[in-house]
Amino acid sequence: MIRNATLDDLDRIDEMAVYTIHDMALSNIPQWTITYPRKEHYQKDVENKQLFVCEIDGVIRGAIVICPEEDPPYETIDGWFTAHGDSLVIHRAIVDPFYRNHGVAQEMLDYAIMLGHQQGYQSIKIDTHHDNYKMRQFLEKNQFNYIGYLAIINREAYERLLEDTDEDIINRMEK
Repeated sequence: MIRNATLDDLDRIDEMAVYTIHDMALSNIPQWTITYPRKEHYQKDVENKQLFVCEIDGVIRGAIVICPEEDPPYETIDGWFTAHGDSLVIHRAIVDPFYRNHGVAQEMLDYAIMLGHQQGYQSIKIDTHHDNYKMRQFLEKNQFNYIGYLAIINREAYERLLEDTDEDIINRMEK
């Protein structure tokens, strides 16, 4: 189940962030550091009503920030399919490292796709570190197109157009 995060969820999200930061470091992925993302970053997302959690059997197993595109680094790259501001952006997506391969990331992405359709957006944008191969494979599997390199933040940019063929995702998520 996906729901809006609350301030009461921040300790659990921060716990997952610490494990994920450690896991990324062991895999030589310098995407996140010991100071980012942490509770204070997610707190702002809660206050802006842009942080969502995935609960399974009453336990938070994932979190995702879904927000309107307002990222200046995204303006530095050509090749986007949609104009600046016509997209939702995903940030700080996290899955409990002890609960991977249980469909949590897919459920959160499907929720973002549903929200994008409901709110009239044309696409979803996301960025990730070049060395984060698992995330890049996940994005490509889910019809995200590689757009280019965001040099200013050292990230690879992806975009997925929202299509009429997303109807099955929307129907599944609305149940």
